[in-house]
Amino acid sequence: MVLLLLTSLTAIAQHKRQFRGAWIQCVNGQFEGIGTAAMQQTLCYQLDELQKMGVNAIIFQVRPECDALYSSSIEPWSRFLTGQQGLAPEPFWDPLEWMTEQCHARNMELHAWINPYRARTKVTRQLAPSHIAVTHPERCFDYDGLTLLNPALQENRDYICRVVKDIVQRYDIDGLHIDDYFYPYPVAGQEIPDQDQFRAASNGIKDICDWRRYNVSLFIEQLGRTIHQTKPWVKFGVSPFGIYRNKQNSNIGSNTNGLQNYDQLYADVLLWVNNGWVDYNVPQLYWEIGHSRADYAELIRWWNRYASKRPLYIGEDVERTVSHADPDDPAHHQQMAKHVLHEINPHVQGTVLWYAKMAVDNPGNYATMLATRYWRYPALQPTMSFIDGKAPKKVRSLDDTWNAGGHCLTWKAPRGKGWKNEATKYVVYRFEKGQDVNIKNPANIVCITADTQIQLPYIDGNTSYTYVVTALDRLQNESKPRQLKVKL
Repeated sequence: MVLLLLTSLTAIAQHKRQFRGAWIQCVNGQFEGIGTAAMQQTLCYQLDELQKMGVNAIIFQVRPECDALYSSSIEPWSRFLTGQQGLAPEPFWDPLEWMTEQCHARNMELHAWINPYRARTKVTRQLAPSHIAVTHPERCFDYDGLTLLNPALQENRDYICRVVKDIVQRYDIDGLHIDDYFYPYPVAGQEIPDQDQFRAASNGIKDICDWRRYNVSLFIEQLGRTIHQTKPWVKFGVSPFGIYRNKQNSNIGSNTNGLQNYDQLYADVLLWVNNGWVDYNVPQLYWEIGHSRADYAELIRWWNRYASKRPLYIGEDVERTVSHADPDDPAHHQQMAKHVLHEINPHVQGTVLWYAKMAVDNPGNYATMLATRYWRYPALQPTMSFIDGKAPKKVRSLDDTWNAGGHCLTWKAPRGKGWKNEATKYVVYRFEKGQDVNIKNPANIVCITADTQIQLPYIDGNTSYTYVVTALDRLQNESKPRQLKVKL
């Protein structure tokens, strides 16, 4: 009953700032060998549909197994693109460059998603001669059919950071994203083959589990530093497995009974968040409300309580959400109930959909509900004052003019030098005569645009409106407003 009441009160709450992401992965084989035209057509369709439902950020997989869905002089082309590792696409194109342009044209951020350690998936049979596992097999180990870069080796940390620096330098991405694969997911009866190395080079650490966590944390700190030294505005995000620790293993653990980041994957996510080594955190809460071992409601409350020192977004499984009934309202699936949990946990600032194609397929009207209810109005990105908290100056010369296209609202960029002060986008608001000018309400947003003009819906020149324009910098800090009365 309480949940139903909260649902009725909060289901239509709108947020002016919210990360609304979707993962587009390649390891499911959806692009493998289909060719340039078909892949671009597929991606355009997905991006258009995601835009309609309010998505403002795409997390695009570009390095699944020490390979590349982009033009790289360091690693070979991915077989998940062309069907053969090392084979360039024909006709030639660069998916990361193209996706960055396509996302920006739709006012979406593009976050390049890499898997840092995985060098070969279970289904890959042949590696290119230039692949790191071929040129330096001594820096890898095999486990359960996978080949992984050994996290204990500094040369591997340096290598991954070199790859990331190359991506960040050459592409106009908004974020660099890593997923939940650190040390391999454990398999009964198999051991990670690093005991001899631990005994030989433990750095004074007595417990091998602590040593493995130390190795991963060294990498996370180095990777974040590499990204920000290259381009300070590029956000570093991680999407860890959804359980940090179970209560039976830690006083601060969640009331769950599943695989643990800290104990089995050697990923001390809270250390990274609390030390500011990552810029945002997206725990993968792919379970349903009421799951017997990993209850979604328990976990979102746990992450809200313990991981608030960096922006917290929730990784959401679309298919599982719509395939389970709301425990308090069995006639409906769990989308609304999960939305309520987002609303009542104040540190949750966004959602990332697993995965894009599933959301586009609209099972259970999931996408329709986003477009018409939860993400009905545009949203700016959450602020990150720890990177940059200063807003640009006001736009200049706001005016309404006529040109060949009709009645236009025009303005000039504010004065400002350097990435912290330059405007990269603008927010346009509209208010009817007598309406309070309130730019905190996203319902008043007409558009978010990189242009310095928009077309106005002129009718007969008899109706007055107030238009407001603000400037955004790279981190979407928003300037003070400038307004103009217009008759349409």
